[in-house]
Amino acid sequence: MPPIRRVAIVGGTHGNELTGAYLAKKFAALPQLVQRSSFESTVLLANPLAFAARQRYLERDLNRCFSPENLQDAAALSYEDNQARAIYQQLGSGAAKADFILDLHSTTANMGLTIILTNRHPFNLRMAAYLSGLHPAVKIYFWMDSQTTFLRSISKFGCAIEVGPVAQGLLDAALFEQTQALVYSVLDYLEAQNRGVDLKIADRLTLYECTAMVDYPKTEQGDLAAMIHPQLQSRDYQPLQSGDAIFLGFDGTTIHYSGELAYPVFINEAAYYEKGIAFCLTQQQQISLAD
Repeated sequence: MPPIRRVAIVGGTHGNELTGAYLAKKFAALPQLVQRSSFESTVLLANPLAFAARQRYLERDLNRCFSPENLQDAAALSYEDNQARAIYQQLGSGAAKADFILDLHSTTANMGLTIILTNRHPFNLRMAAYLSGLHPAVKIYFWMDSQTTFLRSISKFGCAIEVGPVAQGLLDAALFEQTQALVYSVLDYLEAQNRGVDLKIADRLTLYECTAMVDYPKTEQGDLAAMIHPQLQSRDYQPLQSGDAIFLGFDGTTIHYSGELAYPVFINEAAYYEKGIAFCLTQQQQISLAD
């Protein structure tokens, strides 16, 4: 593949996720931290008005505005729709198009350090394998194939970094520094690839692929009827087996899982209450990277 010439580092796609937003502000003030000799790095605070308001978004979730249909919809006129089109013009088209997008996020769920891929291009998979080998705590997560509305999906190459748990609107210094270190590792990997440096990369990658999203039990009126069970809380990436407790009703009733072995993630993510997602089920896969 051709070399990576322009890298976009994006923070603040969600205005109340301060880890990425303040890393973007830091990198913008100190660009030498993210510049490498073989490519240009540009830094973007994606949703500045939401960041100023310390809100996830003003009118709609910016990270759900990047589908080709939405970008071309003249009737989509919210602030975030217009912002998505402006970002696409800056990063997704024309001579200034980003070859690689790194989108920085945080979560209230116990996700640790997670690399989120939008596609299975071999370049992205090898990068993920390198990062997980370099940082053993890193997990690799893959959304469903239909998830093409994310900011990072406007580039074939790239990923998101998702770190947590950290509360919305707060900074956690340890996670901030871990995210920063992971950003530097991504940039160093791209530099090495551009220069043809032979890196030690495992020939297999453990990947957690999203297979389903589970909603909270609801009343007939659509209100919550239960919450995440204490036995499930904070057990992201841990095996979930049939019979395990997943919800605790307000009447004290325990609701048990009845599916096949899975690995839940984004458990009790605060921002997903409005989306009807209590947690995402994943299947653990072993991906061969052998040539």
